[in-house]
Amino acid sequence: MPVIPGPSALWLVRHGESQGNVSAARAGEAGAARLELDVRDPDVPLSDTGRGQAEALGAWLRDLPADQRPTALLSSPFTRAADTLRIAVETAGLDLPVRYDERLRERDFGAFDGMTGAGIRAEYPEEAQRRDLLGKFYYRPPGGESWADVALRVRSVIMSAQLEAPGERLLLTSHQAVIMVFRYVLEELGEPELLDLDRREPIANCSVTRYEAGEGSALRLVEANAVGHLTRADEAVTEEEPVTGEPGVGRG
Repeated sequence: MPVIPGPSALWLVRHGESQGNVSAARAGEAGAARLELDVRDPDVPLSDTGRGQAEALGAWLRDLPADQRPTALLSSPFTRAADTLRIAVETAGLDLPVRYDERLRERDFGAFDGMTGAGIRAEYPEEAQRRDLLGKFYYRPPGGESWADVALRVRSVIMSAQLEAPGERLLLTSHQAVIMVFRYVLEELGEPELLDLDRREPIANCSVTRYEAGEGSALRLVEANAVGHLTRADEAVTEEEPVTGEPGVGRG
């Protein structure tokens, strides 16, 4: 079977800290059922910390040798991801267009959007039990998506990149669950391996997970969840605390 040449490098960047991340942390600490947000998930903006993280990402890209910088850019259309890339591109002085792809959007939590794990267990106890039975990867909230559903989107993006971005150094900005599922697909992980990785290494805001093409053009992991560009710029490293057994919330 012929090998389809794809990108020479693929960089996965999670968006900077968002107002939704801040609200989720506050709701969790308070034991609240819902996040205090008055915008829909696609419109949640970056926090001040998130904008600083995006600038740090851009400064790091600017300092890379020209032959190591991205040559193609792709983003989730959600505001927090799109603004992360926009700020980084402006800071880096990259003269590249940004393409937006709805397949990179956050996982859809359906009826549970904006709810905390505690709120879901209180208001939807039967769904919480069903989620416990099926597990995080295959459970689909009412009207929402499972991680397995997200995998279908991710596989489609990878196929498109093989056809449309051969030889490019492709940088994309997306969301926590989506980037985790990219790792599941690209590294051929099993469900237990993915969920263990998710528990041990929650993806930090504005972190970089990087793959480079190896033998046969297959993408191989070079570094995961890298945040050196943030620490060097004295920007906060922020991430969600994993909560075992909780259904979880959106805004990732």
